[in-house]
Amino acid sequence: MNLDSLPLSRKQIASIVSSQRNRITIWSGAVRSGKTVASILAFYGAVRRAPDSGLILICGRTLQTIERNIIEPMQDPAVFGTLAGEVHHTRGSNIAVILGRTVHLIGASDVRAEGKLRGLTACLALVDEATLLPESFWTQLLARLSVPGARCLATTNPDSPSHYLKVNYIDRERDLDLRSWHFTLDDNPSLAPAYVAAIKAEFSGLFYLRNINGAWVAADGAIYDCFDPDRHVVAWSDLPDMQWSIGVGVDHGTTNPTHATMLSLGVDNVLYAVDEWRYQPSSREARWTNVQLSQGLRTWLAGPHHPADDPENPPQLTCPVAVDPAAADYRVQLKQDGLSTIPAQNDVLYGIRTVSALFSVGKLRISDRCLELIKEIPGYCWDTKATSEGKDQPIKLNDHGCDSLRYGLTSTERKWRRRVKLASDAKPEPVAA
Repeated sequence: MNLDSLPLSRKQIASIVSSQRNRITIWSGAVRSGKTVASILAFYGAVRRAPDSGLILICGRTLQTIERNIIEPMQDPAVFGTLAGEVHHTRGSNIAVILGRTVHLIGASDVRAEGKLRGLTACLALVDEATLLPESFWTQLLARLSVPGARCLATTNPDSPSHYLKVNYIDRERDLDLRSWHFTLDDNPSLAPAYVAAIKAEFSGLFYLRNINGAWVAADGAIYDCFDPDRHVVAWSDLPDMQWSIGVGVDHGTTNPTHATMLSLGVDNVLYAVDEWRYQPSSREARWTNVQLSQGLRTWLAGPHHPADDPENPPQLTCPVAVDPAAADYRVQLKQDGLSTIPAQNDVLYGIRTVSALFSVGKLRISDRCLELIKEIPGYCWDTKATSEGKDQPIKLNDHGCDSLRYGLTSTERKWRRRVKLASDAKPEPVAA
């Protein structure tokens, strides 16, 4: 493989060459920093030299993320030239053929995934986003790489400094047959300066430190530290015309409040939380049943939500209603009452990262009708107790509006991504040679 013909940095080339000498190689660091390209090139070389015995694996959180993050880039001739034609895969299949070798694709979304590895013998594994894999899966994977000369190549964005991958492996690389490589966004010289500036603008706080600087830092303080009422809150009467209603996110409470947030896409291609509804239980009154909560939500949905709406004849709701996936009984009640819903997408960290990115670049604004949501956002903080255990999660207190906002945005993402573009959505354009 002639690396001289590819637009690689010295660090990328060094990591590819070094990976041939170690049992485990880990590329960690910023988004778009070149670590994935380096790992794939190392993987191509490892496949060519792999022994005939033992399986070749590509592992990731899900089959879909493996296809998106690894297989599709490998098939891009603009990046990998003629090597792209040596990658054959049918979408949805857990098998690929790469350089004539059968490669097994294994998703590991929870602790049960460890069972997928039992009994197999492997000679080579490429791991995508290693910090998202359960520790039991990672340790079982290393145990299965038992063929002489077997290797594990892994990439990841940084996580908590208490994460098992950092503490038990990267921090102990001198004691192990392991080499780790750290990348920042500025380590990728092929990115255009305008693209780098746009990516940097997208992140703030924790996500900036991890995704731009590539730092393993703990989650601490306010989650939406970039939220500024002067910048992100707009008077309801001043809302622009809307292209369409995006969706409604609903966080269901039993002893806690039930909160709904309505989202729309403005003619300016900015997302707006235009209205909210909340039922707050009272200690002086019997708590509403699901029947009453259904009635309250449906009555609110049927009303006007934009200053241009006719209060006497508001437009009929046609957007999705994404309900807390844990509230199955409430969804059943809504269905019985004639309201179709979908279970909300509930990847918490992905949702928080998406909301944070939208706030950072001014693509999400909150109407002053959403009083409870506006009050919650500044106090929406990371749980320091969970952080000490190596986990990133919010404090579960006064988060009902924030949860409903996250549900509404991430559950309808395919709908609004067509118009609301972030720099990280785009394929970076390389600078001229």
